[in-house]
Amino acid sequence: MHYLIISSAFTAMMSMVSVANAQLTVTSKSFADNGSIPLKYSCEGEQVSPPLQVSNVPSGAKSLALILHDPDAARPGGFTHWVAWNIDTNGDMPEGFKGGEQGHSGAGKPGYIGMCPPSGTHHYHFMVYALDTRLNLDITSDKAALEKAMEGHILAKGELVGLYKKEKP
Repeated sequence: MHYLIISSAFTAMMSMVSVANAQLTVTSKSFADNGSIPLKYSCEGEQVSPPLQVSNVPSGAKSLALILHDPDAARPGGFTHWVAWNIDTNGDMPEGFKGGEQGHSGAGKPGYIGMCPPSGTHHYHFMVYALDTRLNLDITSDKAALEKAMEGHILAKGELVGLYKKEKP
């Protein structure tokens, strides 16, 4: 009898460990991982968000959250171009995505802001999180507020990195 209780507890614990280590796959039809992001998605182009597809979403996920961050920006801690949460778990974020709740970028504005590095090539991290809940955040929330709200709710995460260098200095 005790063996079954210990075995059940162990199985439940191992199940939680495997979910916590789950990896989302984040891809785009517009650029490869560590590839160049097309001008269309930058300040030099149409400044619309690129299409993203998220797969391997755990069955227990209730929502997705996204942070687009440029750690190469001259600001301390980098610059956040986009935060969004309560995104549908189907993982489809088409070009110009306006779904979910769109929070504030590093510029204090809601929604997506295209790449616009002043010099050199920057790395843009599209970080996506599968959450076990939907978040109740104010629409003025930024990266820090989203990260705090996600604590203890992340089932899986994944990342796509794109590179961008302005064509016109």
